[in-house]
Amino acid sequence: MMNDLHTFIHYLSVERGLSRNTLESYERDITKYIEFLAKEGITAWEQVTKAQIISYMLKLRQLGRASATISRTLIAVRSFHQFLVRERITAGDPTLNMETPRQEKRLPKVLSIAEVETLLEAPETSTPAGLRDKAMLEVLYATGIRVSELISLDVDSVNLPMGFVRCIGKGSKERIIPLGRIAGECLDVYIQTMRPQLLKSNRDEPSLFLNHHGARLTRQGFWKIIKKHAKEVSIMKEITPHTLRHSFATHLLENGADLRAVQEMLGHADISTTQIYTHVTKSKMKEVYDRTHPRAKMN
Repeated sequence: MMNDLHTFIHYLSVERGLSRNTLESYERDITKYIEFLAKEGITAWEQVTKAQIISYMLKLRQLGRASATISRTLIAVRSFHQFLVRERITAGDPTLNMETPRQEKRLPKVLSIAEVETLLEAPETSTPAGLRDKAMLEVLYATGIRVSELISLDVDSVNLPMGFVRCIGKGSKERIIPLGRIAGECLDVYIQTMRPQLLKSNRDEPSLFLNHHGARLTRQGFWKIIKKHAKEVSIMKEITPHTLRHSFATHLLENGADLRAVQEMLGHADISTTQIYTHVTKSKMKEVYDRTHPRAKMN
């Protein structure tokens, strides 16, 4: 059964072009599912029933897994069984007509414009690492790209004279995003002055953002950097690698940006994913109304 999983992961990688993080998530979820089936004495896909899948989902609930985790697992299991039927590895799909658990819509955490500006000013730009950090934060807020996309940028991914960034998103889809004057100027100074110092002897390294070894910065490395700078300027809100991405989208919509344009810049395949940010702006509108309208809180 594990061999079928490996075939499925290969299919997702080669034919669907899914990212490494997504592939790892699928593999992790389905491995645990197969381990559960093995404990139930299942040795062939034809033996799997809908009742057993429901039992597995209930077990995840009993273990305290979040609704989002259970929903993601069921989606992975359903995709896997559909693949098994399509490849004629098995005849039936036990996940047929199974509904995905409803998830609570959690609004993304965003920073105010003032908090973003404070965070962007946190790095000490007189050092190579400091100017690199400043350039990374400016690019993230200017473009709204994902952290995985940011650290994947090469020097030739940026066209400073034209003012845009070319990045490869989910599903290996390329998109072009405006950079903005301030981010462009900061990036130009970093490339011309501080990046050569970070390169050390790795002159052939194409990565735009480098660690202290002169190699490509990792996602974990960036995570530590943004947490450090947020702490330095006493931002008490929860900070995640996507905080500036969420703030980018929210601030654009608050200032009248077209939803479709924001969708394209974020690289969302479905506009419903982008619409979550309209809920953020509406909730802020309600907060402002309740705080400022003289008759908003009258009994």
